[in-house]
Amino acid sequence: MLSGPNLNLLGEREPEVYGHHTLADVEAMMRERAEQLGVEVRFVQSNHEGVLLDELHRARLDCQAVVLNPGAFTHTSIALRDAIAAVRIPVVEVHLSNVHAREPFRRRMVLAPVVRGQVLGFGPYSYVLGLEAAVYLARGGVR
Repeated sequence: MLSGPNLNLLGEREPEVYGHHTLADVEAMMRERAEQLGVEVRFVQSNHEGVLLDELHRARLDCQAVVLNPGAFTHTSIALRDAIAAVRIPVVEVHLSNVHAREPFRRRMVLAPVVRGQVLGFGPYSYVLGLEAAVYLARGGVR
């Protein structure tokens, strides 16, 4: 599970948009669901694009799928787009809010063409749904 910029501020940052759950709350929800699914999950949050790139590269060696909340990088990062295309493992993009119902600039999502799918608008449950989708893909689901 890779979380991008400003997600370390969940619970404080614009609670009217992102809710009151912290990133630790989200991780606890994912750990519980991962245990039920019989999978391991690793969590990394960074405000730095390069760290997320390095973690995607690392994931290709020891992970079967990635759940990624790229935050605002979804609208701007060609480097993340290229890394996702290069790693050749399923990447499921998640967002807490429905970005299509927000500011017009958020509707441009440069990662969309290379991720396997997106889950957005379900608050912290977006992460759990993203995990379920990633496990489904890793276990041979839809190709």
